[in-house]
Amino acid sequence: MTKKRVPDANRLKRIMRDVFGISELRPGQEEVIRSIGEGRNCLAIMPTGAGKSLCYQIPGLQLAGTTVIISPLISLMKDQVDKLVRAGVEAVQVNSDLPAREQEENVKHVKQGKSEFLFTTAERLIRPEFLETLKRSQIDFIVVDESHCISEWGHDFRPAYLGLGAAINYLGSPPVLALTATATDQVVKDIKKQLGLPDMRVINTGIYRPNLIYSVVRTTNDDLKCQHLLEYLRKLDGTGLIYCATVKSVTSISEFLTGSEFSIRPYHGRLRAGEKKENQDLFMRGELKAIVATNAFGMGIDKPDIRFVIHYQVPGSLEAYYQESGRAGRDGETAQCILLYRLEDRRTHLFFIGRGGSTVEDVLAVYEVLKDLRAHEEAISLKSLQQKASGVAKTKLRGCLATLKEAGVVGESRYAKFRLIKTNLGRSEIDQIVQQCVERNKQEHEKLERMMLYGQSTACRWKILHDYFNEAFPDERCGHCDNCLQPLDEAQLGYGEQVTGAAIA
Repeated sequence: MTKKRVPDANRLKRIMRDVFGISELRPGQEEVIRSIGEGRNCLAIMPTGAGKSLCYQIPGLQLAGTTVIISPLISLMKDQVDKLVRAGVEAVQVNSDLPAREQEENVKHVKQGKSEFLFTTAERLIRPEFLETLKRSQIDFIVVDESHCISEWGHDFRPAYLGLGAAINYLGSPPVLALTATATDQVVKDIKKQLGLPDMRVINTGIYRPNLIYSVVRTTNDDLKCQHLLEYLRKLDGTGLIYCATVKSVTSISEFLTGSEFSIRPYHGRLRAGEKKENQDLFMRGELKAIVATNAFGMGIDKPDIRFVIHYQVPGSLEAYYQESGRAGRDGETAQCILLYRLEDRRTHLFFIGRGGSTVEDVLAVYEVLKDLRAHEEAISLKSLQQKASGVAKTKLRGCLATLKEAGVVGESRYAKFRLIKTNLGRSEIDQIVQQCVERNKQEHEKLERMMLYGQSTACRWKILHDYFNEAFPDERCGHCDNCLQPLDEAQLGYGEQVTGAAIA
């Protein structure tokens, strides 16, 4: 059957029923699908569990060529490909985890027009040879999943995403669908700017999910935190996530819970690949009470029945908190989102923010070392770079590299070696990069303070979140968060901790 550019309502219903087993669309999905079918650029802001994937899968099956999906995580794209293949849809992925032969075979399928969907990373898309291949293929539209990653003001910025605008332009500017669960006005503006699509249509279905019950437990030390954590694990049904801000905390909490009545596993970026996979598989099969993790775990995890998300430490921003807590209750059933709040948690994030601070002189010194190596076609490890850039303090070196990486000046291989990408910068350009970093750090400070105020507030939790994302909330109170159910002037927080002192509204 010949596919059309403009969506055919009857065919859309057949695809929904026969391929995806659904009879009706959720709020916002039809509007996004119609925009893509009409060839319009669109930014869809939809909460986790709202069915963002269907927004490109359904129109992608209506159109004649290949839909290209940019994903920040290889595990996420693998999950999406597996689901589509099981549904009888031709879908492939191209990324560094695949053997070279399989990558070549998948690219060949795209060239021959055999694949409805191609999943890849931003790092792969911006490669000249890969772009050339895609340019000779029929591309229906491009999907930028987790599009907040493109914004330097977002909570999960990825430098490789900065090259997407130029890459899309090189491909002849096919329609673009950007997807995210969260975006402040500033992030929306930046997504449009970075993609070079100032007139991109924004469809925002709102952040509200009434099945998520938000609450905060204030603590004064880690012993109290651990007590509350154990009490929650005993009282909450089902499987959940326990988020920590650092690898060290993941390790200590995992060790604390080892030997308890609960089956708990850790997850962070420093674990061996095999151990990470084993722990994730146990979690997905529901064989764990909880997984203790850094924010390296969660994006793209398709487990709809997560019954609780507990943050053992305060996240760095309300965007991050909403994104991470929103992984609970994707099935629409009631789920608990609990923050174990301690004022001292602020110090961890201040350290992270401060580590990104760099002087022009330090950044310039690191740049010159890398420039000299680039002339000899060499990459360098962090340890070797410390030796060569001896005038830069070790505590500042990582910050300099982060500054240059985020500006797209330095690239990092999977083997943790660094190489200069841009070699023609002078002091004025470096100064501009550093000043942008300073401004970003200032913004991160402000976001952290908003997050800390959330933990101290007597206002409705959902009202605070709506105000932060500049969304209207019809009622002053949701009626089901802790501050609505038990106003602080007469309540206890969590399971038995009496509130002391004044809360900040």
